Amino acid sequence: MAYMTDRKRARGLGSAKTGTAHFWAMKVSSLALLVLIPLFVFTFGSALGGTYEEILAYYARPFPAIVAALTLIVGFKHFNDGVQVLIEDYVHGLANKVALIVMTIISYGAAAVGVFAIAKLAL
Repeated sequence: MAYMTDRKRARGLGSAKTGTAHFWAMKVSSLALLVLIPLFVFTFGSALGGTYEEILAYYARPFPAIVAALTLIVGFKHFNDGVQVLIEDYVHGLANKVALIVMTIISYGAAAVGVFAIAKLAL
């Protein structure tokens, strides 16, 4: 017979035993986006309106390509985590699992396509 209080059993686990880790992942990704979004806007803004050759030359430099790729990766991961919370709150049963799988595939697929496009421009 274990003599643990309710608080001791629940500490740091959340209701599904992953709530705290998920909460911190969302906070970290939002802070990363707080830095990446202005960098992306400034790097993308200076390339906006250029010809195709100018854009190729611009994204051949490592800094704009890395900023754009990181913004896409972190942004879609943050999107996936946020949609996961919404699905877990409002969708139940088998539809919950299907919706989580579909949204994960869509968000990671979109991030992969974006990173591939940036790599194609940069290389």
